[in-house]
Amino acid sequence: MNGDDLALLASLRAGDAAALEALMRRYSSRMYRLAYGITRNQADAEEVVQDVFVTIVRKGQTFEGRAALGSWIYRVTTNAALNKRRGKRLELETSLEEHLPGFDADGHREGDRAWVLADWSATPEHELLAGEARAVLHRALDALPGHYRAVLVLRDVEELSNEQVAQIVGESVASVKSRLHRARMALREQLTRQLGSKA
Repeated sequence: MNGDDLALLASLRAGDAAALEALMRRYSSRMYRLAYGITRNQADAEEVVQDVFVTIVRKGQTFEGRAALGSWIYRVTTNAALNKRRGKRLELETSLEEHLPGFDADGHREGDRAWVLADWSATPEHELLAGEARAVLHRALDALPGHYRAVLVLRDVEELSNEQVAQIVGESVASVKSRLHRARMALREQLTRQLGSKA
């Protein structure tokens, strides 16, 4: 596929509109998922995808081929989505620390006893992805700081490797693993707080 991508990019550089259409068919749905996962807004995600394709047309000449074209497209999409999210001054992202579990001095978990005992892990996936649970999950995702959300989407939605994610976000693999772990913990904590007492 990398050879196909490079051939399409070469055709695009030569002014072939069909090459752009082929790249759009190949990448637009993945780009949209990533952009939506970061911006959490349909219109913003659509705008990011459009902006990225404009960037591909304008800056495709500068692509050196040191990484796969798909990785470069993911990187441009991630940066555009993070910039779009940063531009939303009215939306408040809270500190990740507020979403993580707390612990007493003796090492026991703080909070409602139902949170500690809750085991909603056996809840069927269709229940977790429907109704109230879906709303809780969306609110928890919305509250994650952008860089945590980007790593979570790239790793858990797009199913990229830690190495690929590190290359896309420009961080070390260790940093990606740490951010991913903390983002997952924050999501689990929010689900536990909201749904644990009902499990």
